[in-house]
Amino acid sequence: MTVTGGALAAGKRTARPSAALLADLLADLAVRALCQEACLSPKPGLADRRGRGAHDDMDLPLLLASARALRPMFRSLAEAAERTSAGIERREEVGRLSRAGEAAMLRTTRGVNTHRGAVWSLGLLVATAAGAADEREAAGRAARLAALPDRHLPARAPSHGERARRRYGVRGARGEAEAAFPHVVGVALPRLRRARAAGLPEEVARLDALLAVMNLLDDTCVLHRGGPEGLRVVRSGAGRVLAEGGSGTARGHAALAELDERCVARRLSPGGSADLLAAALFLDMMPWPEPVIRAGRKVLPCGR
Repeated sequence: MTVTGGALAAGKRTARPSAALLADLLADLAVRALCQEACLSPKPGLADRRGRGAHDDMDLPLLLASARALRPMFRSLAEAAERTSAGIERREEVGRLSRAGEAAMLRTTRGVNTHRGAVWSLGLLVATAAGAADEREAAGRAARLAALPDRHLPARAPSHGERARRRYGVRGARGEAEAAFPHVVGVALPRLRRARAAGLPEEVARLDALLAVMNLLDDTCVLHRGGPEGLRVVRSGAGRVLAEGGSGTARGHAALAELDERCVARRLSPGGSADLLAAALFLDMMPWPEPVIRAGRKVLPCGR
């Protein structure tokens, strides 16, 4: 069963749904977040509605197909949170389901790595969001889960991002999760919501949130392709767009177009930043419990 937009909106005002309905809701939101990130345009160096960006093996239809292929994995992760105890058991079940989801993704994309980073980051958040009071609690739960070992992790060649993490001594996707997603909760979400509060169009708000992450993140996708100099190009370019007023201003839009040209010319793709934007969009759409006023103070109702 697919949870519709109307049901999602109502979810903020009704009791917690059944386990099956909640799993459907979380899976739908995760896929929706990936699709919204994929369609967002113009993203510097990234595939979007305009074309392939800095990629020669990836485009928007492939990204959308990849996102849809991950829905069963997201639903299974949400269900796993209901049937497993917090700790090693849940961590290993998340690992098993994530590897199965990644395999399904690669079958759909014929081997193209479209969303491996999102399988990790968004998968962890899906597995920990149910019952959390807000995004910070969900991110904290994800951090504790990410820090646990997976005794069944198969030996395989490290990913490009893992190689870059080791070579350059940066946090990488695993470190981001273990730190409770600071670039999601502390950077992307606040920027997104400030932009909305200022009356900016949704696409501008999302682009500026992406740029805010790009400006600060040691993106291992960029480091893999361009090394420290490539990372400098991306971070300084994103910072310039924001300094010019953001993607919604004439000067900011011009700086964004210049950054896109530089990324494409150097084959720089800030995929790690894009994965974290998708995670932020997922958390932003979550129907967190609303505060209840009791005896003059706010109390968050139990989500379970």
